[in-house]
Amino acid sequence: MGFFTTLLDRAVKVGSVTLIGPDGSRQVFSGDIAGPAITVRLTAPGFDRKVLRDPELAIAEAYMDGRLVLDQGRLSDLFEIYHANQAAFDKKPGPVMAKLAWLLRRTMEVNAPWEARRNAARHYDLGNAFYRRWLDRDMQYSCAYFENDDATLEQAQTAKKRHIAAKLNLTPGQRVLDIGCGWGGMALYLAAVADVEVVGITLAEEQLAVAQARAEAASLSGKVRFVLRDYRDVTESFDRIVSVGMLEHVGPASLERYFQVVHDRLTPDGVALIHSISARMAPRQTSPFLRKYIFPGGSIPAISDSAAAVEKSGLWPLDTELLRIHYARTLRAWGENFEVVRDEVVDEYGERFARMWDFYLTACQYTFSHGNNLVYQMQLGRSRDAVPITRNYLEEAEARYREREAAVVERLLASTDAAFRRAGPQALGRAAE
Repeated sequence: MGFFTTLLDRAVKVGSVTLIGPDGSRQVFSGDIAGPAITVRLTAPGFDRKVLRDPELAIAEAYMDGRLVLDQGRLSDLFEIYHANQAAFDKKPGPVMAKLAWLLRRTMEVNAPWEARRNAARHYDLGNAFYRRWLDRDMQYSCAYFENDDATLEQAQTAKKRHIAAKLNLTPGQRVLDIGCGWGGMALYLAAVADVEVVGITLAEEQLAVAQARAEAASLSGKVRFVLRDYRDVTESFDRIVSVGMLEHVGPASLERYFQVVHDRLTPDGVALIHSISARMAPRQTSPFLRKYIFPGGSIPAISDSAAAVEKSGLWPLDTELLRIHYARTLRAWGENFEVVRDEVVDEYGERFARMWDFYLTACQYTFSHGNNLVYQMQLGRSRDAVPITRNYLEEAEARYREREAAVVERLLASTDAAFRRAGPQALGRAAE
């Protein structure tokens, strides 16, 4: 019996896994507790050796390459079985291996400026048309905020921007820095509903092209400026700083530098809102699959990572909110959208690429619904009284922005279509290699 079958025999207590080997042999591993039933077929030898070395990466690559095929069940069933039996699947490393993993994390996830630009290009410059196919119309590529069970993805993404705008405690005319501005949706929203000036910075050239075109299409070029710049190279001061989904690209060795930059770039009464993925567990090394194929240089900072860096920065923690389920719902919506356009993705990028993104979106959904990951928002300031001492102002601000949205949100969403027309072929990006 090989390592993989030994692992299944020991681990499967919930659900059922039927394993068909490359030679046609069939083994069934059933738990005593009802759960999904899947049939996994291996089409080539050598899988056991690879899964022994790195189970997560081996399974992901085998699925991508078609060497692991689901004859019964869906990818979601596979992850449901994994998470239902996770304690048995996951071996905890001993103290020596844990220390080695910590050292590897510090050295492999540094993300120096030159490396950060290269890593950003590998993920975000796949082609804007690719992301446009399955994101919402505003192309928000981060956790949405579902105010109720009936909210659509687009409504939840607008609610996320509204919620963050309220936490920034904005005053008309203030200057805002958006670190990691993506396709510009957050910056454009803040300028339109809160009457502020925004500078958005990104390291992804193709995102930049669309963001700039969107600002022009929405008639906001005078209030919003997008530039290609590393956060470490910003020298201006700002009343407010917002950063959504950027902290995961900083790297554990650079967290102190990041929060020091946030401190130094804020005015004395400034406020920052940092929105990031995190986990309820101790710091650990990034998933090898995500690091190799999806987010090179990426690292999910534990709350303890960020808190330690904030402590050294001189910033005041003003408020923290944990979004526990919202990202699972966001990822599920993305996965459903991706399934609709999957044939188009295969035509342009190939089956292996599509299977890779199937695996990524589904794995992440279950990590947030069944695993240890969550999203949190840190509100930080240069002084302890930078925002009111109760949360009452948040509800008032959100109500105010909700009223203003009626006149601007459709125009901002329509700017995406106009941006792709104005930016021309370069906005569409290139096919994955």
